[in-house]
Amino acid sequence: MAITEFSKNYHEKMFPKYHSAFLETDPEFIERFDNFAFDEVVNSDDLDDKTRFIAILAALLGCQGVDEFAVMLGAAMNFGVTPIEIREVVYQATAYLGIGRVFPFLKVMNKVFTEKGIELPLENQATTTTENRREEGTKAQVEIFGEGMRDFWKSGPEESRHINLWLADNCFGDYYTRNGLDYKQREMITFCFLAAQGGCEPQLTSHAAANMRIGNDKIFLIKIISQCLPYIGYPRSLNVLRCVNSAAEKEDF
Repeated sequence: MAITEFSKNYHEKMFPKYHSAFLETDPEFIERFDNFAFDEVVNSDDLDDKTRFIAILAALLGCQGVDEFAVMLGAAMNFGVTPIEIREVVYQATAYLGIGRVFPFLKVMNKVFTEKGIELPLENQATTTTENRREEGTKAQVEIFGEGMRDFWKSGPEESRHINLWLADNCFGDYYTRNGLDYKQREMITFCFLAAQGGCEPQLTSHAAANMRIGNDKIFLIKIISQCLPYIGYPRSLNVLRCVNSAAEKEDF
C-alpha cells in the first residue's frame, strides 16, 4: 500500500517540508495511519479544517496526548487556528480536566508559541471581574442550557451547594465568558474534552444536548466524533456516539 496523494498533500500542509522518521522505521504503520487519518477521515464529511483542528486539539487534551498535541498545535495554526483560539481551548480544559492534566499542555503551548516567535503573554480575553463573574456565568449557563440553570448556583444540599456555585462563577464565569471563542465553539470543545477523557457519560450526554440546543446539531457532533476518532480510538468514539444518540432521543432534537 502506498500513501495516497491526498494524504501526502494534507500532511505537507500540516507539516511543511517535514519528513517523518516513521517512514523509515515503521513504513507499514505510517502508510495505513496517514491514509486513514489524513485522507479517509478528512474526506468523510464537509467539516471545515479550522473546526476540525480545534476539535482535535481539545480531544488531545482530553486523552492526555501531550506529545501529539505539541505536533498538531503547529499544524492547527497552518490551517488557520489562531494562537488566541488555541490558548482558549487550553484554558477552558482546566475546568473539565483539572490543572493536574492541563499543566503540561500549558507548558507545551507556550514553548511552541515562543519557538514560532509569538510574543507572550497574548492579549487579554477576560470579560468578567471578581464582582460579576457569578452573574455572568449564570447568564452563560442559561443561554446554553436553558432557564432551568437560572438558580442552579444556589441549589442542592447545603454541604455541597458551593460546588454548584463554583460551576457558575468559575467554570462558566471565568472561562465561557471569555472572548476568543463563541458559545458554540466552547460547547464543542467541552464535548471533545469529555469524549476523550472517558468516564463522564452523564456530563457528556448533558453537553451533547447543550450542543444541539445551541445549534451544533446531531450531524455536526457525529462529524466531530469522526474527526477525533484517529486520536481517541474506537471504544471512546462509539461510547460518545451512544451518548449523542441518547441526548437526541431524550430531547427530541
